[in-house]
Amino acid sequence: MDDTKYWVAFNLVPGIGRAKFALLQERFGDLGEAWRASASELHAAGLDARSVEAIIARRGEVYPEAEMERLERQGVQAITWKDSAYPPRLKEIYDLPPVLYVKGTLTPQDQTAIAVVGTREASAYGKEVAGQLSSDLARHGVTVVSGLARGIDAVAHRAALAAGGQTIAVVASGPDIVYPPEHTQLAREVAARGAVVCDYPLGTRPRADNFPRRNRIMSGLSLGVLVVEAGEGSGALITARWALEQNREVFAVPGSIFSPRSLGCHRLIQDGAKLVHGFQDILEELNLGLAAPRPAERPRDLPKAPVSEEPPAAPPIEANEALLLRHLSLQPTHIDEVCRASGLPLPTVSSALVMMELKGLVKQVGAMNYIRAREAAASYQAT
Repeated sequence: MDDTKYWVAFNLVPGIGRAKFALLQERFGDLGEAWRASASELHAAGLDARSVEAIIARRGEVYPEAEMERLERQGVQAITWKDSAYPPRLKEIYDLPPVLYVKGTLTPQDQTAIAVVGTREASAYGKEVAGQLSSDLARHGVTVVSGLARGIDAVAHRAALAAGGQTIAVVASGPDIVYPPEHTQLAREVAARGAVVCDYPLGTRPRADNFPRRNRIMSGLSLGVLVVEAGEGSGALITARWALEQNREVFAVPGSIFSPRSLGCHRLIQDGAKLVHGFQDILEELNLGLAAPRPAERPRDLPKAPVSEEPPAAPPIEANEALLLRHLSLQPTHIDEVCRASGLPLPTVSSALVMMELKGLVKQVGAMNYIRAREAAASYQAT
């Protein structure tokens, strides 16, 4: 008999967590029996008086069948730790959630997953790195796990989706509530190509203390945690600590020594985290084979370009463009600084940067700040 509805019901009782679920399962086996048990039987199972009172009180308010119908209407599946569909890697952690709410689909491929986390106040450099690494990992068959938050999280999810890969969002609210609200469409896209998961019941609002606890699920689902950009007090460092407790690998991307957003990553590297220059560093550390990358998805309504015998030639780089490339990097540089460093007048620099952006050599990241595009690193041969 499927007693999932009773697991869902117990998950609505305040104070009933992993340890008490284990007591109930050991004592009663079927949680339906536990739901119908008397106060004395619950006491005999090892529950304290407060927990027994909470269960008795909630039994008059919660109807297990109705809760399952609510989940079905929301397109949410409840998976318990006794189910075969429960993620095997998550079963390895100590504080595993008894009930996991899933909107979307978890697959066997998700066993090969990396959590990509970082600050909500990401710099242009952090976004560029998070997007590139998440895209590369997704294209090589790695599921990208993150938290649907602003900043690095959102960049990681979007990059994985754009690369045609899979991604999982672990949220700090109920499965029917999206936070931040501007990520509602992103949450839909994640659920369509992966899953939005949590251990909080329907209707749970995001609270400050929910976020650190949800991070244990992010690391628990993953082989390792990649911290892209994080200050000393960043929540991303909590995910890294969970990873260490769960015997997962920790990776960190170095940044500028002048940026406070780099302090957390540099501290992790000093403490033994693997320094990451590219996605290959992660695959090698985890002994994952370098599978052939899947191509990025193309829009379904556009015809495919004809196959050419030879790749198209890269657009030529003019002398002024080559000069400007020497003064640009992945760190944003204002156009005034480019003018000063190159010695070229503003009209010349402005015109050249426009052409370079069209050629894919540079990107403007806002407020007339420019960075060198990664494509330029491979094609630029000027001395």
